[in-house]
Amino acid sequence: LYSRYCSYFIDTSFDTNNKPGRRCYSYLHFTIEETEVKVIAVDEKLNVTYEESVNFDKELPEFGTQGGVHVHSDKLTVTSPVLMWVKALDIILEKMKSSGFNFSQVKALSGAGQQHGSVYWKRGACKTLKNLSPDLPLHQQLKFSFSLSDCPIWMDSSTTVECRNLEKAVKGAQNLSDITGSRAYELSNFAASLFLGSYTPIDYGDGSGMNLLNIRKKSWSQLCLDACAPELEEKLGPAVPSSSVLGPISSYHVQRYGFNSECKVIAFTGDNPASLAGMRLEEGDIAVSLGTSDTLFLWIKEPTPALEGHIFCNPVNSQEYMALLCFKNGSLMREKVRDESASGSWDEFSIALRSTEIGNCGNLGFYFDVMEITPETTGRHRFNADNQKVSNFPKEMEIRALIEGQFMAKRIHAEKLGYRIVPRTKILATGGASHNRDILQVLSDVFNAPVYTIETANSACLGCAYRAIHGVAIGENISFTDVVKLAPEPRLAAVPTAGAAQVSTSGGKGEREGMEPFPDSFCNQSYLSILCVKPSKSQACISEIMSPVLRRL
Repeated sequence: LYSRYCSYFIDTSFDTNNKPGRRCYSYLHFTIEETEVKVIAVDEKLNVTYEESVNFDKELPEFGTQGGVHVHSDKLTVTSPVLMWVKALDIILEKMKSSGFNFSQVKALSGAGQQHGSVYWKRGACKTLKNLSPDLPLHQQLKFSFSLSDCPIWMDSSTTVECRNLEKAVKGAQNLSDITGSRAYELSNFAASLFLGSYTPIDYGDGSGMNLLNIRKKSWSQLCLDACAPELEEKLGPAVPSSSVLGPISSYHVQRYGFNSECKVIAFTGDNPASLAGMRLEEGDIAVSLGTSDTLFLWIKEPTPALEGHIFCNPVNSQEYMALLCFKNGSLMREKVRDESASGSWDEFSIALRSTEIGNCGNLGFYFDVMEITPETTGRHRFNADNQKVSNFPKEMEIRALIEGQFMAKRIHAEKLGYRIVPRTKILATGGASHNRDILQVLSDVFNAPVYTIETANSACLGCAYRAIHGVAIGENISFTDVVKLAPEPRLAAVPTAGAAQVSTSGGKGEREGMEPFPDSFCNQSYLSILCVKPSKSQACISEIMSPVLRRL
């Protein structure tokens, strides 16, 4: 039975009507990630007031994990001990109790787990959860409550055959994507029920990462359920909106730690939907994480699922959607080109971006030194202003070709999933490369939208804090936007360069006779037509050299 356990955010915030003599509340959030469990508390102004963590490898060595996981001999199976997570939660709650944390001020809690992890309860475990003794820690009472002691997590890749069988059962990968938001992947789903003291329903956001939920009907797809296991719908229970109040916290936590018996448990979700809430995206916004791998979070109104990327139900607006796109060739690819073309210097790298023109005078490059996820391909592919494949570019041109190519691919895939730029669109940039303003300028030019930087070290935690507040407030018809209005504002980093979204048709520098934009089916017209490349020639060249790459883009 899927049980949303692996990561929690308990939220407790000061009463917005706080007056002298009135009781104050705070919002507390727990996350259980691959390597640690973490807890954060925030006050009524959404300021972090308490932090604590437990590292699995260091503080729970008896479980023998490396990086919080067990990688099996086949190098495909990756699991984590379920009791390690339970014991880590025990430890962190005891740390909080020892520090004098006032659990009675917790007004509501919510949570998020590693997306695509899975925990399997034994039959009868619900009775155990409802009859926990406050005299004993959770891990001692639940050690016989799980069907699997080592649970597959998001890193597991051992179920390729099952994924293909699921796609076959629903008449193809694209049909599965249309129903559930993505094709089948070797992934699993985590859930949480320990704070409620009972099995908890799965929310739309978490459920839409399972390849079982019909993301438009917000109910389990019978076609997908039948392809997986008998009686699965009964085990899963109904999916619920992410803002649902599931009930009060269990008496176990009230008696053992002093939680207020009126503390509400808000539906838990996955870490990716929680991050969207933590970054406070709105319709038309994009969050771009520029790390080892680059990741895009998108707020989408009308999704068009594809074979690349994932569509989830939106965690703060159940009638809309979010999309997630991952690109493996991120910062490591940028660092390789920096070393090759800028003497290993980010300063020289930035000078090269500033000294070359938007559109790179028609020179286009796509760089995949490791097998890319979106799309599945590898190699470096360069095309000059005459639409011919070339083996290299001058150093400055190479740098701009890399950065423009990376961001163009992101926009192309985003629009393929149904994303559309609107007048109020903003881009929120995070990760190491977000500190380079020249890289952010290219990002702004490609998407024709302002770029802001935000601190998101705890975005998933904060997202569940915000969601817990929203879950309590939604009964009073208070919007999520109102809930987070006191959160720190992002900082403006770049605005589009004048003319970046337009194509000169007469006398523009770099114009060539007969210039035409790429068709929308191939790429985003507004930016790529700046490259001054004829579609017929460029597509022929691309089809010959990179058909599995840009045809899919």
